[in-house]
Amino acid sequence: MTKADIVEALNDKVGFSKNEASDLVELVFDTVKSTLVQSSKIKISGFGNFIVRNKRTRTGRNPQTGQSIEISARRVLTFRPSQILRSEVNASLEGKPIQVDSVGHGGDDGDDEGID
Repeated sequence: MTKADIVEALNDKVGFSKNEASDLVELVFDTVKSTLVQSSKIKISGFGNFIVRNKRTRTGRNPQTGQSIEISARRVLTFRPSQILRSEVNASLEGKPIQVDSVGHGGDDGDDEGID
């Protein structure tokens, strides 16, 4: 799903014009982005939590050469789905066998389609 798909859904289901829907989607995403930059957590009830964590500087290793390198401090964004979202996602798999692709990730058909 893309932003354009969300705009289209707002247009179809709520009746907003495409310009209004586009402005609303941009406003929501801009608000989420600015909130994550300023603070460290967004909680959306029934959906999940977006959490920003600070990682310290650490020593890593180049796997090709074995040479030690310093990995700089950074902030990372994680998403933890709510139990409600997990249950709904897993309910869609009931009765379907889970196939594992060649990289070891679970999937129903190996197709990489998803949210952009």
